[in-house]
Amino acid sequence: MGQDPPKVVKPADRTDQMSFLEHLEELRWRIIKGMIGIVVGVIVAFIFSDFVIDAVLLGPTKASFFMYDIIKVDAIDLTLQSRKLPGQFFTFWGMLFVSGFLIGSPIFIFQMWAFIEPALETKEKWKTIVSAFFITLFFLIGVAFGYLILVPFALQFFASFNISDSGIVRNDFDINEYFSSLAMWVVSCGIIFQIPIVSYALSKIGILTPAFLRQYRRHALIVCLVMAALLTPPDPISQILIAMPLAVLYEFSIWVSHVAGKRREKELQEAFGETES
Repeated sequence: MGQDPPKVVKPADRTDQMSFLEHLEELRWRIIKGMIGIVVGVIVAFIFSDFVIDAVLLGPTKASFFMYDIIKVDAIDLTLQSRKLPGQFFTFWGMLFVSGFLIGSPIFIFQMWAFIEPALETKEKWKTIVSAFFITLFFLIGVAFGYLILVPFALQFFASFNISDSGIVRNDFDINEYFSSLAMWVVSCGIIFQIPIVSYALSKIGILTPAFLRQYRRHALIVCLVMAALLTPPDPISQILIAMPLAVLYEFSIWVSHVAGKRREKELQEAFGETES
């Protein structure tokens, strides 16, 4: 009787054969490649720094900002000051880093997801590309929502708020505080809009189910209101504007969890079928 030919490990099965140190090495290279994308984004932001500063960074501080006409806000110009010696210097480079991160985020997200997704039993490269595309898409939609909706409402609320009508206290904002708040609001919205992606990943590995999400729907709505209160100034309009998309994202996550669960069941059935055969 002839011996069975040796089993050849396919490239797609490489992640199953890697040791812990090999996983760490792959992660290191994924991070390096992702950081290269961010560095390229920083270079692009530096080349177009005049536009990024005047139109993007300082755009919402001007009453002529185009979104104020769209959202029907009676806007006023904000006065920014640099109260620290290196204030504008740090703001300039901070703006370059944040802008570079947003520009290079597709590359960074792809590299991180390419490292994570094999654990979700997805080894085809095209699926990794599609998944990274949707992660990037939802992140950028969240960033756009934060910049175009949340930031204008928040800025105008704080700019027009006065503790006294005497006019003794004037709202002059520090440019470092302005940039920090702008970056926090925008990036936070980008992260929050990852809720459907998190729902898909957790459902794909069997941790989350649509039934669980439906059971705690009321609790999730309360969490949405709390998060909206933390991210927005204390006025009901802006809080509702944030809470509504969060509630919609949660409902969408239920559907995403359902789809991921069906795919998981199908893959398990196919795996058991191959084992039995």
